Amino acid sequence: MSDQKRIRDFVSGLALAAAGAISAYYVYQELLRPYLDKLLDPDREKNEQTRLKAQANLQRIRRKQAEAVGEGDDGTDWSRQTARLEDLVLNDYENQVALEVVAPEDIPVGFDAIGGLEDIIEELKEAIIYPLTMPHLYSHGGALLAAPSGVLLYGPPGCGKTMLAKAVAHESGASFINLHISTLTEKWYGDSNKLVRAVFSLAQKLQPAIIFIDEIDAVLGTRRSGEHEASGMVKAEFMTLWDGLTSTNAAGVPNRIVVLGATNRINDIDEAILRRMPKKFPVPLPGMEQRRRILQLVLGNTKRDPENFDLDYIARVTAGMSGSDIKEACRDAAMVPMREYIRQYRASGGAMSHVNPDHVRGIRTEDFFGRRGGRVVAETQSRQVNVSDAPSDEYEEMEEEEGDQITSSA
Repeated sequence: MSDQKRIRDFVSGLALAAAGAISAYYVYQELLRPYLDKLLDPDREKNEQTRLKAQANLQRIRRKQAEAVGEGDDGTDWSRQTARLEDLVLNDYENQVALEVVAPEDIPVGFDAIGGLEDIIEELKEAIIYPLTMPHLYSHGGALLAAPSGVLLYGPPGCGKTMLAKAVAHESGASFINLHISTLTEKWYGDSNKLVRAVFSLAQKLQPAIIFIDEIDAVLGTRRSGEHEASGMVKAEFMTLWDGLTSTNAAGVPNRIVVLGATNRINDIDEAILRRMPKKFPVPLPGMEQRRRILQLVLGNTKRDPENFDLDYIARVTAGMSGSDIKEACRDAAMVPMREYIRQYRASGGAMSHVNPDHVRGIRTEDFFGRRGGRVVAETQSRQVNVSDAPSDEYEEMEEEEGDQITSSA
């Protein structure tokens, strides 16, 4: 009996110990661990949410690429090319940058949506898109025919620089990292540098890749003596990773990563950054033919009055206007017939719910000189007269410098 009692006591004690251990584990997991994790790592929850969002974004991009392409043009199975995304292991900083990766299919702008700029578009295709996406075509030239490490689009505001960047992303099909200033801004000292490193490490894993920085002068402007230390460190880190020891592979061939920048203040960019962007494309104000093409694209299927609409005349009087200005003038001119019809319909006592858009007249030339449309044209023409030529001189001087460099090298 004593042996049986001892066995029962041992089993009951073991059961109580197991129950106590399970209860302690449950209390730790459900009650204590969340508080301890917050104390030890305040950003743990934020990093976990970022990781899940980054994975979802990359999976969505992979699905779209697989659906759109299926089989590569060169005969390789696209599933092998996208399998890398499945196996990617990203750290916390790369997960933050991965949220900025944009699928080419999500960008509804192609080269056919850009009026004029055919010469620039052709050179962008030959110098960037083809070397990035079809490197085997340029393999005979080695590193000389590789895609440039940096490309800069510069010119007056509203002339299509950002649109060109969107079209490059859409047409190339390469991984497109749309880098914002806020992405590189962190409150902790040194975290901005780690984010910059994550930009290039993620681009290496996703290559071919394009890193786009709009208003690049605000991020990588000229370094000055009174500049904040953190800002200078970010620029130094960016330049080191951009054109440093790890920017090429063992064979000396550069990584298929291109930094694409856009600015209207080219003289504010640091000289070392400009050196790393050997391809510079001026995007000037549109000429006569370009304005005509822009008007055709913007107006599109807009209803026009065939007897009272002169496209060539509008293209002439919009001289000095940027593509953005022309678009706004077209928008305001298109509102004139709609406004007239609504006011007439109201005056006749009709209900607004019964308005028939088919009864609205077509757009006329005079609508561009109405209350608002005329103001846009007049303001633009007055700017041509009153504003100094300093900005345009700035772009012209940069083009002359590039021409002098080419002449001296020849």
